[in-house]
Amino acid sequence: MDDFLKFLEDEIQIIALSIMGIVYILKVIWLLKFKPIIEKTPAKGNESVGIGYSFMTIAMPWSMESSSKKFHKYLEFVIFHLGVAAAITASLIIPYWPQVMENGMILAIFQTIIAAAFLVGMIRLIRRISSQVMRIISSRDDYFSIILLNVWLLSAFFAIPNKNYWMLVAFFALTAFFLIYVPFSKISHYLLWPFSRYYLGKTLGHRGVYPKKTGS
Repeated sequence: MDDFLKFLEDEIQIIALSIMGIVYILKVIWLLKFKPIIEKTPAKGNESVGIGYSFMTIAMPWSMESSSKKFHKYLEFVIFHLGVAAAITASLIIPYWPQVMENGMILAIFQTIIAAAFLVGMIRLIRRISSQVMRIISSRDDYFSIILLNVWLLSAFFAIPNKNYWMLVAFFALTAFFLIYVPFSKISHYLLWPFSRYYLGKTLGHRGVYPKKTGS
């Protein structure tokens, strides 16, 4: 293997991941300063059950009005995040277990998921550009992030067969950039997700709103 590519796949990724980890640790320390509100009203439900239900809503699209009325948006969400997860997994497999991608079926599965995620990403980009409402609420970071994510997914699709040198360079260079960039961008919203679901579930569980009653 070319020394530069080996360095890019290994040491550079570790450095970028370390920077990402440090920033995330600092963010978590800051987030832990915010304590959930202590409810003084009589409990009408179970806080623990409410917290569990709050976390499970991500796998229950029927429980959220936005996804129950527009199920295709939920499918887009699932496909896109599966593709991102597949590309991240591939970035770990290629340097350390390259023989895995020599299996034709495994390679086809990865490429299919990543290709589907790329198509969803393009749909999201077109929707953001064409919709007046989306343009109003979108920032430069929104456009930059989704365009770069699509380019990254496309590079992953061509890189994971582990045969094209320049596609591998592009994929791992973009991966390293994302590891450093993500903690400072809106993409890091997933770090806030467990905190928001916990606080919401605790509050609504106490009030008896979570879990939702059938027909509510």
